[in-house]
Amino acid sequence: MNIGDAAKASGVSAKMIRHYESVGLLPPASRSDAGYRQYSEKDVRTLLFIRRSRDLGFSIEEIRNLVSLWQDQARSSREVKVLARQHLDYLDRKLEELLSMKNALSHLVSCCHGDERPDCPILENLAGNPK
Repeated sequence: MNIGDAAKASGVSAKMIRHYESVGLLPPASRSDAGYRQYSEKDVRTLLFIRRSRDLGFSIEEIRNLVSLWQDQARSSREVKVLARQHLDYLDRKLEELLSMKNALSHLVSCCHGDERPDCPILENLAGNPK
């Protein structure tokens, strides 16, 4: 199938398919006599794997490792779990950071009168002059 068909079947844009090829997540596509990229069902399954991995927030390097493990039938699931656990720990840390930012911003919003006066604790805080 051509790149448009592979994009439609996998839910990955043609631009991202070319990117995944360029960074080595997807092997270079075979070419037709006219030079067009040709993709197999196996390529589409790999693109689906990559897309689902991206949806879970894995980095390109983590996906590279996951794809390698997925394609290695001799791998142990322990290796996969370690990688997934590390990513889960990262997401937990990121969630804590986001909650901290949300709480800080929520406090600033509650301190702002939001009226016609020019005084604004949100802007004061952003300027480094908390009141």
